[in-house]
Amino acid sequence: MGPSLRLERSFFDREVTAVARDLLGCVVRHRGVSIRLSEVEAYAGQDDPGSHAYRGVTPRTRVMFGEPGHAYVYFSYGMHWCLNLVCDTLGTASAVLLRAGEVIDGVEVARSRRVAARRDVDLARGPARLAQALAVDRAQDGLDLCSGGPLEVFAGEPVADSAVVWGPRVGVAGAGAPTPWRVSLVNDRTVSAYRVGGRRSPAK
Repeated sequence: MGPSLRLERSFFDREVTAVARDLLGCVVRHRGVSIRLSEVEAYAGQDDPGSHAYRGVTPRTRVMFGEPGHAYVYFSYGMHWCLNLVCDTLGTASAVLLRAGEVIDGVEVARSRRVAARRDVDLARGPARLAQALAVDRAQDGLDLCSGGPLEVFAGEPVADSAVVWGPRVGVAGAGAPTPWRVSLVNDRTVSAYRVGGRRSPAK
């Protein structure tokens, strides 16, 4: 059931905002749950003050500097896991944060993981919720998305430019705050609420 055309490495080996835009409508699948992406954010590595990789290579961010098409998973605020997809050329440390989507397969499984969700529209509405619905945690950090492993991303139906909106990233403070690299589907109920600059899990 669901899409069958897995995204190849060449999809991720492109400029980060192009990858972010084209991820809308794609489907990420892991451990019995598939989510159609409705909202993502781009982070441009060492050129981006909002990125974890801005200060260079650390044990935490090493995977971001590696081959495109791998998962970067980090722990946010000491509470939640968040899933990013590494993109652009080797060494750039660019990545796209998966912020929200619609569960299109494995709804019952997602409900069992997201017992606090009162509505199905909230099962993956926000990056922490999305990771929880997919059962993503530190164990998936560094996984190759293009090798047919347990965590994969598939092509979806094309999304017209008229159905897409760009804006500032959520919760990013400081110099990276104004960057309009949050991209989402217009009027989609699964898109998370915007929150102006505050804390974002800092680079370490």
